[in-house]
Amino acid sequence: MKLKRHLWFIFLMMLTLELTGMAIKVEAAYPLSTDPMRVKQTYLDMIHIDQAWAAAGDNRTPIVVAVVDTGVDLTHPDLVGNLVEGVNLLQPSKKPYDDNGHGTNVAGIIAASFNNDKGIAGIAPNAKIMPIKALEADGTGGEAKLGEGIKYAVDHGAKIVVLSLGLNKYSDYLAGVVQYAEDHNVLLVAAVGNEGTSVKYPAAYPTVLAVGGVNANKQADSRSNYGPELDLVAPWDVYTTALGGGYQYQDGSSMSAPQVAGAAALVWGKYPGMSAYQVRSQLEQTAEDLGPAGWDEKTGYGLLQVDLALTQPYKENRFEPNNTKNLAAKLSINTAVKAVLSSGQDEVWFALDAAYDGFIEVSLHNSDSAGIRVRFDSGETFISNSSTDKSKPFRVAVTKGRTYVQLQTVDRTTKTAIYYSLLTDFVIYKDPFEDNDKQYKAFALPERSQTIRGTFDKKDDLDWFVINLEHSGTMRVKLSVDTGRIDPMLLIQKEGEKSITIDQGGDGATEISPLMDVFPGQYYIRVSNVKDYSRPITGEYTLDIEYTPKLIDPNEPNDKSYQATFAAMNSVYEGLIHSNDDVDWFEFRMTKDGLAQIRLTNIPTSRIMYARLYDSSLKEQGFYRNESGSDQLFIEKTLNAGTYYIKLQANQWFMSQMYRLKINSYALISGFADIEGHWAQAAISQLAEQGVISGYGNYRFAPNQPITRAEAATVITRALKLTKRKEVSFGDMNSSHWAYDYVAKAVQAGIVTGYPNGTFGPDRTLTRMEMTQMLASSMNMTGKKRGNSPFTDVDDSYWGIGILKQMSADGWVAGYADGTFHPDEQATRAEFVTLLAKVVNR
Repeated sequence: MKLKRHLWFIFLMMLTLELTGMAIKVEAAYPLSTDPMRVKQTYLDMIHIDQAWAAAGDNRTPIVVAVVDTGVDLTHPDLVGNLVEGVNLLQPSKKPYDDNGHGTNVAGIIAASFNNDKGIAGIAPNAKIMPIKALEADGTGGEAKLGEGIKYAVDHGAKIVVLSLGLNKYSDYLAGVVQYAEDHNVLLVAAVGNEGTSVKYPAAYPTVLAVGGVNANKQADSRSNYGPELDLVAPWDVYTTALGGGYQYQDGSSMSAPQVAGAAALVWGKYPGMSAYQVRSQLEQTAEDLGPAGWDEKTGYGLLQVDLALTQPYKENRFEPNNTKNLAAKLSINTAVKAVLSSGQDEVWFALDAAYDGFIEVSLHNSDSAGIRVRFDSGETFISNSSTDKSKPFRVAVTKGRTYVQLQTVDRTTKTAIYYSLLTDFVIYKDPFEDNDKQYKAFALPERSQTIRGTFDKKDDLDWFVINLEHSGTMRVKLSVDTGRIDPMLLIQKEGEKSITIDQGGDGATEISPLMDVFPGQYYIRVSNVKDYSRPITGEYTLDIEYTPKLIDPNEPNDKSYQATFAAMNSVYEGLIHSNDDVDWFEFRMTKDGLAQIRLTNIPTSRIMYARLYDSSLKEQGFYRNESGSDQLFIEKTLNAGTYYIKLQANQWFMSQMYRLKINSYALISGFADIEGHWAQAAISQLAEQGVISGYGNYRFAPNQPITRAEAATVITRALKLTKRKEVSFGDMNSSHWAYDYVAKAVQAGIVTGYPNGTFGPDRTLTRMEMTQMLASSMNMTGKKRGNSPFTDVDDSYWGIGILKQMSADGWVAGYADGTFHPDEQATRAEFVTLLAKVVNR
């Protein structure tokens, strides 16, 4: 534990005197705590309380701190000596006994007796607690008693009022009480709340010192409320006095606020001439900055540092240097500050960050009649002087993000310092749906699912919307908010019918309607705030409308085979499974033997569709289903000419989307469904019937697909009925390859060879020149050198020109109509088979 320099000196003096046999008694004004449970108060070390006690000196000016709460344990041995007369506002005839424990927790943090050999140490040995019971035994209370408690404290001598409680509702009445305290030089300290949302009132009023909480790692607790009104943070977890003379661990911003109140009592005890504003400012300007440089919405001005508040000199211009835009000091959009312009040549800059589009309001009062010029970076300029104290604040439209404000004297030649007070506030934007405060002014929304955002930008704001539904279906409405200052409420009404109201949650909750069956007509939706707020709310609501039209199956009734919907080939039919017993029958006809393709798509991925195929006598020909999670089912089957039926079912009904059914049929030519009418049909059929080619086994020959070297070697070996083979060894093809035997025979016959690098490239596609070369080799053609090139895109330098001349001259290849051959393009399976058929038939 560190001792200040003068304490070390005292300690060394005592040690020296003891060693020389002399006895002397020395007592420091604020020695280190000897309270037995001080070791459990680790939060005090975070705010440097030992150093603060040493720095406080022997000035023990008593400061009365009012605790407006659930009362205080008036007989607690660690508090009884530090209490002054209080009041019970709930039962005026009784004393302010604590029947909850919360107020006792708060009081102990501030003023548990110091060095009394009992329990813990309070932060401010000079503090006297005024217990004011304004809350019920369950910890709840209203603004009336809260305001009454603050006013009682002010009127009965309290210098500090700590309020470890809060409301989401702004109140003109409570704002007036807060101003009453400020006017009487009483400091209000309040907890921000513990919901991880907007700062509660009264902490949110500009002149109240709003306190949040941090954990042992000096990070803002996720439960601590935050926002533009936050001023300071203090430790979240404490060990403090409890009901019945005991002690307990507690947490929350309710425990952070009394630490700041205790620190304020120490500061005021040492500097009794300070004003409430100066004490507040001193605590802020000496805090340990935790987040981004300067003020921020999560930790305010930083972590309370009591020792620095007692030792660092007070700065009237605590934001300096901020005399240029680049040095602008960060300032909350909801705060009150006082400072000074040293002369006419001085100027100050502030940076204000807005979380939404809206308006920044600035109230400025100063000590000089010449006034101060206020200029925003948007170019808007205002003049304030001492005669405008009752004037309206300046209001400037801003967009979400940063706005800069410059202050400078109107008279730039003055040598006199000008003191000013600056009050900032923010008003959120008007949403684009206004004016829709009445039902007859309801904003029309399209007939679909949608998400919209709106605001309550004025007192008693209501937002009406209307949807004109042309189709029956289902609808669910959800209303969510981004601030605890809104207690959202939904009203939904079909025109001419009784409305329903949804208000299940409280402040900051999300309201969700049940899934409703809706029918054609106008549906009105009203969005409102349950609370009777007297000012705009800084926050947005989000309205989510989930609308699903009820789809109609155009094929019904088709639940029986004799009701089957006739499905023409290559047409799409949409349908629904409207109940778990629903079945849909379709009929189709095969005009000739061939391949039927039945494709079912757009199946909900959470459903399984079943399809049964029947012939004209209703004899089942097959049963099929889609894979789980798949949105389609594909059936392919060879059928004779005739009439067939498809029966569709699902494992569970669905009405939100329509399945799509499409049936096609193809004639099978030599077992292939994709060669009918193709220019190479005859050649493909010939070689297929001779067993030379077999396609891909799924009724596909793929005539336009490039042919690979392995495929070409296989087909030519079969066509020429080659039997002799040569053992080959290629780096990319061993004896286990499906085409190895065919390639070996083609190599033996001199029709194909490998590449110089020892590979064969079985999966490489064949070029038209390689195809021509391979077929020429099968006929023992070696090419000729004489004559002109038969093709315009092949000259005598091309490696295969001799073969092309011979194959063209003998009528094997003819090229394209424009006189070109495109020798390096890929050869298709149809081209290879056509040339091969000519070779076989020669």
